[in-house]
Amino acid sequence: SQFPADALKEKKNVGYMRALSTEGVLSTGASLIVASVRCGPPEVVKALKAASVPYVEIADTFDAKGIGEKIRLIARTTGVEAAGESLAAKVEQDFADLAKARTAVTRPARMLFVISNLNGRVVVGGKGTAADAIIRLVGGENAAGDINGFKPLVDEAVLELAPDAILVMQQNASDPVAPLAALPGVKMTPAAKTNRIFAVDGAATLNFGPRAPREAKALMARVYPAAAGGK
Repeated sequence: SQFPADALKEKKNVGYMRALSTEGVLSTGASLIVASVRCGPPEVVKALKAASVPYVEIADTFDAKGIGEKIRLIARTTGVEAAGESLAAKVEQDFADLAKARTAVTRPARMLFVISNLNGRVVVGGKGTAADAIIRLVGGENAAGDINGFKPLVDEAVLELAPDAILVMQQNASDPVAPLAALPGVKMTPAAKTNRIFAVDGAATLNFGPRAPREAKALMARVYPAAAGGK
């Protein structure tokens, strides 16, 4: 987690959620463990569930209902039901506003979500992923919709998908757009030719937390400026 930024300074860090250690988590002295179902490795999760500290798993869902349920579950677990209900209602209203904004999209753009660009090979999000879900929330069509999960693609495959717009995850302070646009398989796509490659906050868009609908709405305005009232 990298949001809110103050949490990185004030809270103890147990490392990447898929590479946890039993001792590392329990050494924090926590009285409650709230964890994603994606946490691992499996043997560590099994050990943590067997420990004396209560362990609550949070489902991985990519829609308005799922986010509301996650918020309410965490609120009940931590004894702040009223605050949780208020936040869940706000997020659900944000999703309703997003759905209304999507009605202005008359021609869905073929979009590609690039998770990473390593050594000239891109990894894209196919169906069943948070990347696919955010594309649909924005009012687009996933150009990699025939691919399952996250997969690396060669230049020829990217060119063949012919995306109208490309979303690329911002992983650090450096600009991810220019290196991506320079790749042989990308620079000939409609997205590159029309300068429609957009850097996005990966955590805000893919983690499907309270910020997801507003991030999606802001992204929609960049992809469809005319529908958003721009020029």
